[in-house]
Amino acid sequence: MKRIAVVMAMSAEASPVLTALSAEAATGVAPLVVRWFTSTRHRSEILIALNGRDRRFGVDSIGTEPAALNTYVAIDRFRPDVVISAGTAGGWERAGGAIGDVYVSDGCVVHHDRRIALEGFREYGIGAYPVLPARQMAATLGLRTGIVTTSNSLDENDDDRLLISASGAAVKDMEAAAVAYVCEQLSVPFLALKAITDLVDHPTATADQFNANLSMASKRLSEKLLEVLDWLIPRERGDMS
Repeated sequence: MKRIAVVMAMSAEASPVLTALSAEAATGVAPLVVRWFTSTRHRSEILIALNGRDRRFGVDSIGTEPAALNTYVAIDRFRPDVVISAGTAGGWERAGGAIGDVYVSDGCVVHHDRRIALEGFREYGIGAYPVLPARQMAATLGLRTGIVTTSNSLDENDDDRLLISASGAAVKDMEAAAVAYVCEQLSVPFLALKAITDLVDHPTATADQFNANLSMASKRLSEKLLEVLDWLIPRERGDMS
């Protein structure tokens, strides 16, 4: 795999990997709404594509809309062999999750906040987008595996819980399904890599857990992302099965 695009939402999540890769800001190739950084590793080109900062609110552009825009432009202009949605996420104690665990997507990536009670549209809302098979990689690199579920909210409500339970998801984030959707539409292989900052079913407020664990989880994400890159680079797509 000679070109790998890593789509990320928050600058704090990306900072450790940008430093580790000695990545340089890309100029003249990305629209102003996103921020791109490039590096080379073992003769492969790596693009770290950040969603950027919102022009009006001045915060990191988290959520599905910025992720979809960033992914589309990255694929259109960079032509990657694979796209990785990398970032921090929530997990559940009931699913055996722990703060600092790093998961790679397994099975599919889904939405849990798109409830469309119309014939045929229910499945469309959930998505169930395909991911690269990565269990062999996970076993070698010490990664956990599970279905990743996406919404545009940090917390979950009762309706969300029903869909999450039905999907069997182990990881909850705010971007992966949007990235996976664009990858499916454009026939580009996809996987998600997520480090756990908070446990959704823990009594401590999700936001408090997230703020307390963001730095540690981002470092863990960076360490494992580098290992994933090193695993992917010498392999063909068919080697992942």
